[in-house]
Amino acid sequence: MFTLRKKEPPIDYVRLPEHIAIIMDGNGRWAKSRGLPRQAGHAAGCETFRRIGTYARDIGIKYLTVYAFSTENWKRPPDEVNTIMRLFLDYLNEALEKMVRDNIALHVLGDISVLTPELIEMIRKMEDLSKTIKDGLCASLCINYGGRTEILQAAKRFAKDLSEGTCRPEDLDETLFSSYLYTASLPEPDLIIRSGGEMRISNFLLWQGAYSEFYFSDVLWPDFDVKELNRAIASYQKRSRRFGGV
Repeated sequence: MFTLRKKEPPIDYVRLPEHIAIIMDGNGRWAKSRGLPRQAGHAAGCETFRRIGTYARDIGIKYLTVYAFSTENWKRPPDEVNTIMRLFLDYLNEALEKMVRDNIALHVLGDISVLTPELIEMIRKMEDLSKTIKDGLCASLCINYGGRTEILQAAKRFAKDLSEGTCRPEDLDETLFSSYLYTASLPEPDLIIRSGGEMRISNFLLWQGAYSEFYFSDVLWPDFDVKELNRAIASYQKRSRRFGGV
């Protein structure tokens, strides 16, 4: 008796999506299924992000954006939130030493003002170092991020500029509004992947994902590997992106 393994489909490395975004879901369920605390799932998920980020860089993906901690995740138990924040700090500290060597620029998207001073300082250092990396993978961690909050804050920033006379109401179009978002320097995601078996976007890249292709995977994030990423890319490459046209 043997189990058939899911075959890995071939992908076209010439037609890769420029920007892949991932909702990393399933850490807690992965840990629970193994009788481990949820914190162990988050630690395993962090390792998965390292592997996927390295592989994305190696095959030529230009932008990788991951949903690391949402504005709603503060509702979780304090010990779990504290563990996640420590993991962020440890990961960024390690990344700071390897970014130039690995040719990966790291950015954080979201409202970082509520994070600890130590984490904010680490993010500032990381952003400064990222400016020196010109041709590698641009990886973005969405921390304290929510799509609705992002849009509201963008509207408030535009209203402020309007009141100060630096722009006019008739200037507002999609391009200008996009410049007020956290993702102003990024292209819109071509492919949004969600792991963990859920089929919703959970307040992630609401504006930017208007014409993204979606891939929903049953694989829990700690078990998500390069083969599953290739399946997502292969699925993307089979689709016809018409953006409302014929």
